[in-house]
Amino acid sequence: MIRKVVSGGQTGVDRAGLDAAVKAGIPIGGYCARGRAAEDGTIPEQYPMTELESPESFYRTERNVMESDGTLIINIGELTQGTMLTYDFTLQYGKPSLIIQLDAEELIKPEHVVRWIKAQYVRVLNIAGPRESKIPGGIYGKAFEYLNQVFDSLREES
Repeated sequence: MIRKVVSGGQTGVDRAGLDAAVKAGIPIGGYCARGRAAEDGTIPEQYPMTELESPESFYRTERNVMESDGTLIINIGELTQGTMLTYDFTLQYGKPSLIIQLDAEELIKPEHVVRWIKAQYVRVLNIAGPRESKIPGGIYGKAFEYLNQVFDSLREES
């Protein structure tokens, strides 16, 4: 099943993914821009990120897609900026992706995410989505809660 969860370490969905994975006992990592830059300053050391040479987030987004088996995008509203770039990279590299719209009338159930993970043979899961400042009221808490349910379902099916 999932051996590792990766993200770019940005505020919002990226950190929710890393924190939910740690809570579930899943190893974490991922690639980040030079200087461990994030919108709130520097990505905290508790997140074992691999720093790339470039300070541009474009490269970490690409590398996390390339180096993972599949990408779970958690979003509210339209895909924009880095979240759209992530999705575009999944298409470019032929990597499986699943978009969870937390504001959808009918939310994709966590069990369905687990089925997708299994069907796509995802061992390294990239979790991506908007940074905290992009969603009024924030997205970290909503994404963290949803991912806890996904990882609980994953554990139950193992």
